[in-house]
Amino acid sequence: MKVLVCVKQTFDTEAKIELKDGKIADAGINLIINPYDEVAVEGAIQLKEKGVAKEIVVVSTGSDKAMDAIRTALAMGADRGILITQDPGADEYARAVALAAAIKDENPDLVLAGHVAADDGSSQVPTRIAEILGFPHINVITSLDIAGGKAVAASEADGGTQVTEVSLPAVISSQVSWNEPRYPSMKGIMQAKKKPVATVAAAAADNKTAIVEFSLPAAKQAGIKIEEDPDVAAAKLADWMKNVVKVEIK
Repeated sequence: MKVLVCVKQTFDTEAKIELKDGKIADAGINLIINPYDEVAVEGAIQLKEKGVAKEIVVVSTGSDKAMDAIRTALAMGADRGILITQDPGADEYARAVALAAAIKDENPDLVLAGHVAADDGSSQVPTRIAEILGFPHINVITSLDIAGGKAVAASEADGGTQVTEVSLPAVISSQVSWNEPRYPSMKGIMQAKKKPVATVAAAAADNKTAIVEFSLPAAKQAGIKIEEDPDVAAAKLADWMKNVVKVEIK
């Protein structure tokens, strides 16, 4: 069975984001595999270790910088990679079109991805890929079993767990609780340098959306401290809640 994993390169989740000229300044910021996609890579490797998967292909879109994310996945244990050259500013629709075209060419039995990217939080690309390809899709999985040409996965659901069975090929996107990704070993890092990575042009697709402006959250305001006797403090607190923060009273 061939497993294809979609990965996105994102900012380190510990990085301090700064804006310059209305754009996110990436100078000096460490770039990593999206943590949710890293879980999907680990899931694919575990399927290979169990003898379920025979080949793991990692695919990413973006600039040449995205090659680092692919090489990290290869160092973890994936077999080969595909870099789809595309404007990093492409929206979720354009990225899904590009990924779907590459997936169609590869004809995998299973497509894995993280259910959301840590940078934009849109949680759209895996679902869009499934829609374009006409594949069934299971989202936010926390466990996965493959047998008899079918996938059975447990997913998070409001107040409980949902178990879904679909026929393969399918798109399955993971929650971070599915597994604990391994660190690439030195041997894996050295082997990754020799593993093949193809570079292909992205399928043409116009963005459906455009980012108008970036802005940082407003700085947190200092709280207030009322140091009075209880009866006076209560009256001052009530006045502050009613007239300053405008708590609605029903």
